[in-house]
Amino acid sequence: MGPRLVSVSISFGGMLIFAMMLGLVSEAISEKLDSLRKGRSEVVEQNHTLILGWSDKLGSLLNQLAIANESLGGGIVVVMAERDKEEMELDIAKMEFDFRGTSVICRSGSPLILADLKKVSVSKARAIVVLADDGNADQSDARALRTVLSLTGVKEGLRGHIVVELSDLDNEVLVKLVGGQLVETVVAHDVIGRLMIQCARQPGLAQIWEDILGFENCEFYIKRWPQLDGMQFEDVLISFPDAIPCGVKVASRGGKIILNPEDSYVLQEGDEVLVIAEDDDTYAPGALPMVNGASFMHIARPARKPQKILLCGWRRDVDDMIVVLDAFLAPGSELWMFNEVVESERERKLIDGGLDLSRLVNITLVHREGNAVIRRHLESLPLESFDSAKRLPYREAMVTRGQRGSFSRGSWIGEMQQASDRSVIISEILDPRTKNLLSMSKISDYVLSNELVSMALAMVAEDRQINDVLEELFAEEGNELHIRLAELYLHEGEELSFYEIILRARLKREIIIGYRLANAERAVINPPNKNERRRWSVKDVFVVISEKE
Repeated sequence: MGPRLVSVSISFGGMLIFAMMLGLVSEAISEKLDSLRKGRSEVVEQNHTLILGWSDKLGSLLNQLAIANESLGGGIVVVMAERDKEEMELDIAKMEFDFRGTSVICRSGSPLILADLKKVSVSKARAIVVLADDGNADQSDARALRTVLSLTGVKEGLRGHIVVELSDLDNEVLVKLVGGQLVETVVAHDVIGRLMIQCARQPGLAQIWEDILGFENCEFYIKRWPQLDGMQFEDVLISFPDAIPCGVKVASRGGKIILNPEDSYVLQEGDEVLVIAEDDDTYAPGALPMVNGASFMHIARPARKPQKILLCGWRRDVDDMIVVLDAFLAPGSELWMFNEVVESERERKLIDGGLDLSRLVNITLVHREGNAVIRRHLESLPLESFDSAKRLPYREAMVTRGQRGSFSRGSWIGEMQQASDRSVIISEILDPRTKNLLSMSKISDYVLSNELVSMALAMVAEDRQINDVLEELFAEEGNELHIRLAELYLHEGEELSFYEIILRARLKREIIIGYRLANAERAVINPPNKNERRRWSVKDVFVVISEKE
């Protein structure tokens, strides 16, 4: 009896221990699966693009990165935000674009916690993009600054560079000071503000920027070509059948990128060529083509004239926009500011933003109070007298639809249509889907602000050197994109190759990168068959890079 009782006790004890062990193993497995599901596991990838944060720009950013990596068969993008992993994956799955082989991995965590940064292999990432938070600009930039501080504290160091999206230009210096050589900044409001100013002066420029900033068409690339050493830039210009050179990264000047250099500049050992091309593997220098010499066109550019511009709406960086407009416009110009901010408070807000009204030399501010959506407010303005009108920002709620797909005369667009034959109308829109509504109006141009900022972030993430190029093209000094009438370079019906027109433009120290025919809706950047002759019209226009006027 005794031995049997002992054996039974041992059996029950063994079963109990086995059940306990099985429970512990099951619990460990469940915890591991829960950890994987909630995004707490470590990422084993390397050479990936890491995105820290979540905003309404994420979709466009992922789309651009997917297009950029398509030629490589796809890439790896890791997104870490303070959200539930399953929610992030569900939102990304709803995005309406093709990922083209790129894999997106989501992790839940905070960029301010080093353990969470280690979890996403931050030290092995090829580039790190810090997205701005939606909401208060100062709080968003403060968080971006703390994130940069956290990134610089990673013990293993960083393999890639950091691209920081900022909301306020005033905070850029501090972020660069903290991040040092690791950091490239893209100030979203500043980029869009400057682009809207350029588009107001040159309608159609927004489409050009969409083509150049996005990876779907042609974009900037920098590469070294030893076979071009000793060649003058005027010959380099016509040496690429499938690209357009527009600058040189000069080795002897510490890698400084010179846009639109002198024709006589001779490429030295170590120099790299900045081009606009379809992809980084689609172009190479070829044999120097035979191009007829350029004959000088004695056509002077029209002198700058004072302009009258209407700015509808108010934003925190409007003071910066005023400074840029003062630099671009001719003396005697007027800037009419039409918004709901009480006139007595505007000067205080502008001064608090850093604007010195006494230093405005070219423009005079004219204040009007009202709402651009209300017809009777708009009727108080001399809309037909403005050279251009800009709306900041444009949302679906500002549009009322009339019958037969038209806009009601009481809407903002309806009112602006009445003046569209005399004025250039530029609108900022936040949602790309809204552009379908604008296509039915007579809006001269629109700026897809969120999408363009996402494009800039993706481009700088792929190649940080391009940020220097973008900064110069958007700045008040140096070179910028222009849309020029064909009559500045040719006569009506003249037969010329694109290369011949490029050489004619060089006589004015300009680089032509594309054209838009008189009967076409979109411009062609980096056209093929550059040495084939065709008949041109003076109603055509050319896209050029040249010194600011």
